[in-house]
Amino acid sequence: MNYRPALTLLASLFFMWGFITVINGTLLPHLRSVFELSYFQTTLIESVWFIAYFFASIPSAKLIERIGYQRSMVAGLGMMAGGALLMVPAAMIPSYGVTLFALFVIASGITLLQVAANPYVAVVGSPETASSRLNLVQAFNSAGATLAPLFGGYLILGRTTSGTSTAGEVVLTEAERLADAQSVILPYLMVAAVLAVLALVIARFPFPALGAATQRSAKEERRGQSLWAHRNLVLAIPAMIAYLLAEIGVGNLFINFVSQPDIGNLTHQQASNYLFLLWGGMMVGRLVGAFAMQKMDPAHALAIAGIGATIVMTIATFASGETAMWALISVGLFHSIMFPTIFTLGIRGLGPLTEEGSGLIIMAIAGGALVAVQGVLADAYGLQWSFLLTVVCEILVVLYAVWGARPTNALPPQQVV
Repeated sequence: MNYRPALTLLASLFFMWGFITVINGTLLPHLRSVFELSYFQTTLIESVWFIAYFFASIPSAKLIERIGYQRSMVAGLGMMAGGALLMVPAAMIPSYGVTLFALFVIASGITLLQVAANPYVAVVGSPETASSRLNLVQAFNSAGATLAPLFGGYLILGRTTSGTSTAGEVVLTEAERLADAQSVILPYLMVAAVLAVLALVIARFPFPALGAATQRSAKEERRGQSLWAHRNLVLAIPAMIAYLLAEIGVGNLFINFVSQPDIGNLTHQQASNYLFLLWGGMMVGRLVGAFAMQKMDPAHALAIAGIGATIVMTIATFASGETAMWALISVGLFHSIMFPTIFTLGIRGLGPLTEEGSGLIIMAIAGGALVAVQGVLADAYGLQWSFLLTVVCEILVVLYAVWGARPTNALPPQQVV
């Protein structure tokens, strides 16, 4: 059976949730100025985004069991569109609380898409090339992430007083604050329209049916089998939390970091163009990884990426000027393969438990809410020193790759029929 058309359409889902997630990278410095937030309050916005993964993951798995993968994807896109529309009243008031709620709704929709699409891609085709396949479609996620800073930089930061100021942190007048807040209305209306169209296309597309082997197994088939007997799954959860904490911390604090006088001395709008390079590196890395892991052990590739990320983040933490800036930009290349590779290593050998295992790993994305810890460190010790937390996270990913990813009690792989 030819699954290429289905995978191509699914890649568009990966593109959109990558795009929307990374818009936050330009939205957060914008909101920091509009609402006069500390670094902790700024990263708390992103924490609310990732808390949605904790609350929505298990209900998402239950919904998929009830209505199927395809309808669940449509529902997820609908939730994302609704959340994007909520950004309009949030901007018109403007309201910090309504903004948090709107982002929570968008993130809940993305969670539903993640729980449905990631395992679907992983089991469509040979189990041996699951990491390669997921890295390939995740490259489209990175493509969306790469374009998002340009979109947000032009339509949000480029149209605001705070985003175009060359004086670093600025205090806005009430009129400027209201005008800056409303700059998000047009971008999010555009996003909502695209999501609505994509939902219609997904609803009408003839996706290949998943056979009994890839659907939720009957209780009798799973009796006596425990998720916790699979070390690669259990340890994938803290590894995923560590990776997400590293990636989110870098992406969300990037603009503020490179804008500092002793680093890049840029306006927020100019810094968003360099954020484009960070996410572009992730896209390139995933494309390379998709082909490399057709012949390379995914765990070895993950270890190499983790070591590289540890080195460049150490440089970003202790260096200054362009050296620190380019070191931080380059970490995107090493982060590129981490999410899809940890995911596929975590569900390897789960057999009929794959759906439940996938839900647990997606729930671990809620660990990204711990990025608020980095906000506390940045407020207390300085933004640059807070990246020591990122260094620790990279080391944890390396440990998972070299030891924790080895499967125990592996079950026969699933197949699509």
